[in-house]
Parts: sequence; C-alpha cells; structure tokens
Amino acid sequence: MSRKYYLLRNREVPDIDQLAVYEAHDGYQALRQALSQGNPQDIVDVVKNSGLRGRGGAGFPTGVKWGFLPKDGRRRYLVVNSDEAEPGTFKDRELIEHNPHQLIEGMIIASYAIGAHEAYIYCRGEFLTGYEQLTRAVDEAYARGYLGENILDSGFELDIRVYRGAGAYICGEESALLESLEGRRGNPRLKPPFPAIAGLYGMPTIVNNVETIVNVPPLITFGAQWYRSMGTDKSPGLKVMSVSGRVKRPGNYEIPLATPLRTLIEDYAGGMLAGRTVKAVIPGGSSVPLLTAAQLDTPIDYEAMMAAGTMLGSGGCIVLDDSVCMVSAAHRLVKFYREESCGKCTPCREGTYWMTDVLGRIDAGDGEERDLEVLLDIADNMAGKCFCPLGDASLGFMVSAVTHFRAEFERHVHEHRCPMGAKLYDTINH
Repeated sequence: MSRKYYLLRNREVPDIDQLAVYEAHDGYQALRQALSQGNPQDIVDVVKNSGLRGRGGAGFPTGVKWGFLPKDGRRRYLVVNSDEAEPGTFKDRELIEHNPHQLIEGMIIASYAIGAHEAYIYCRGEFLTGYEQLTRAVDEAYARGYLGENILDSGFELDIRVYRGAGAYICGEESALLESLEGRRGNPRLKPPFPAIAGLYGMPTIVNNVETIVNVPPLITFGAQWYRSMGTDKSPGLKVMSVSGRVKRPGNYEIPLATPLRTLIEDYAGGMLAGRTVKAVIPGGSSVPLLTAAQLDTPIDYEAMMAAGTMLGSGGCIVLDDSVCMVSAAHRLVKFYREESCGKCTPCREGTYWMTDVLGRIDAGDGEERDLEVLLDIADNMAGKCFCPLGDASLGFMVSAVTHFRAEFERHVHEHRCPMGAKLYDTINH
C-alpha cells in the first residue's frame, strides 16, 4: 500500500542524513518560510491551532506549553529530550540517526518561535550513532549558516549543543534531564515550578521530545488545517509508532492518529508470525497498561486509549503472542523499573524492590496464595504517591496483567510452575 510520509519522509533516500541531500529534498525550506514571516508569535499560533501534542508520553498540547513562558525578559532555552529509554520505543532513534537535519530544522524554528537563542539536545547515552550523527549535522548547519549569528540574514541567532547522557532511564523525565544537563545526578525536581518558569539554570525552558519537534517543519509548510485533517479533534495529526514483538514486520510506522490498533498490527506490521495469535498489546511503551486481544479495534489516539484503560504514551507498541508468560513478562518489566529507580522517594524505591521480589517467587514456582493481593497492595501504596512518574510507570503493565490474566498468575501459584512452559529468557526475547 502506498503511503505518504511526513515525519519519516525520505527514509528511502540514500544519504538523506547529509546536508546537501537533505536540502535537495526541500530541507530547510520550512525554516526559510518561518523566518520570512517575521513574527515568532505566528509560529506559536500555528502550532497551537494545529493541536500538536507532545510525543514523549504525556501528550500535553505543544503550543499551549510554549505559551507558558513568562514575558519577563529572562534568557530562554529549548531542550530536546532524546533520552529514549522506554522499553519498546525506538522512533526517536531512527529520526536522529537517519535524518538528523529535520530535527535541527525543527529546533531552529521552535527556538525562533519561543525566543530562545541557545538550545540543547539531550541524547541517550547508549545512542552513540545518534550522538555522532547529530554532532556532525549541527556542524554542517553552522557551516551553511543555519546556526550561529544572523541566520539566513534574519537577524536571529541560535546555538545548538548536543549533550550525551549517561544511560539513566530517569533522565527521560524532564526535570531529571535538566539536573543531568547542569552536571548533577539525574534526580527529578519538585514541581512546581515547572521548567517553563524555572528550568535550565533556573531560566524559562521548553523541553520537547524529538518527535514533537520533527512535526514542526511540515506544520509550517502545510499549515494547521492540514494537520487537523488527520486524527480527531482532540488528537489531531500524525504519530510514529514503534512496533515490536511477534509480528512479521517490526519497525517504525507513521500513522494518522485514530488508526485502529488492529490496522497497525495487521496492515502496517504484516500481522502475527505464522501460527501465532495476539494475546495482549502494550500500546504505548512498557509503562502503560496492556490491552487484550478483544480490544484491538481501539483507535490509536489519546482519548480512545484512555477510555480503554491505557495510554498512548510514547507509542511503543509491544505485541505479545499466545506463547508469552504474563508472569515472566511482568517480572522482567518490574525488575527493569527497580533497576532504573533513582531511589529518591520511598514508595518507588521500596515498592519496585518488593514487587520484583514477589513476582520473582511466583515466576520461580514458589508463590503463595496471598502474593497476588500483596502485589496489588504494594501497587496501591505506590500509585500517585511517588515523587515522579517512574513509580506509577512501574505499575501499568503489572496491575493490568494481574487484572486481565489473573488465572495465569494463580496457576503459577497452585501448580508451582509456569503453565505456559516458558522461561524468563524465552519471554523477554520475544
């Protein structure tokens, strides 16, 4: 099926990561258009009217977020969150490795719109290739006059710096990211104040996800109404979904929001491997509750996912087939959050530890009747009580797995073995 791509545009073009090739395919034309308008507020209005929502997980309206910056004359910063560590999510990695100039172009436009003259890209520590691509692309942009002083004779100046993190999941949370960017340990900050008021170095700061910023150039080119022609009124536009699991064609797929989950799996990703059926789907990265096979017709948009009991999150769609052991999967994911907890607050530090311990016993066939209630009690003591979203993120899959597949957990307890015949290694390598 032929599809028109905007965020993953030119993905088949050889050397699109090179500036000359990017320019030959209309690269930096949106920047020229934005600067020629001469009014940064017009760009903010386009983004606000488009309904673009943050693609990092929270889904907050981008233009509204930009509008929170105080008009008090202080220095402003733009920080792009490229610390993509959410299990099941790999969209930003492709965007920065394959076509880094589209991010840089979006950053220049966004910085112009909000009045920032200094911007940062916080890149996940493990993304060495992405870091190198971004660093090279920034250098190319400086050499061509897209960065630095008097960009394209507009009088606007901007410096971009690429910063490589140290591989901490918690730094995907915007305030922990800012702490790390300032040279401290990546612990989350107490909010309020929010970064728009007191962010990097205490100054007004906008923190946006890579995919969010990559939406900006096509928005400038085609306009807010074009963007609103896709998706729904409250969830307009395009979304890149990372599909993994036992599907025939795992990968990144750009879809209009409100596309049914079933269409993403069966049409875009080619359906399940031979002999396999869908058991459950994690639609938005490992931190969100699962959907069952009976919910595959759920539209992929923020409101529909919420109504179905989950979240769109980062768009990491993990498809679990009928061979997956839900106990082992829950154990593996909770263990991940235990390892990634910064340990700053007691509910998260202790809760992730004890959930991992209890799930480990059940997974090993040593569980007891009361263990499921203990798990849910721990979750209840964590939900909404942690310093940052990581604690709640650790609960999404586990609680929904116990809720929808309780009989499978109970069989582990009663039979003292995995009824699926699975081992932990088998489950996590699906």
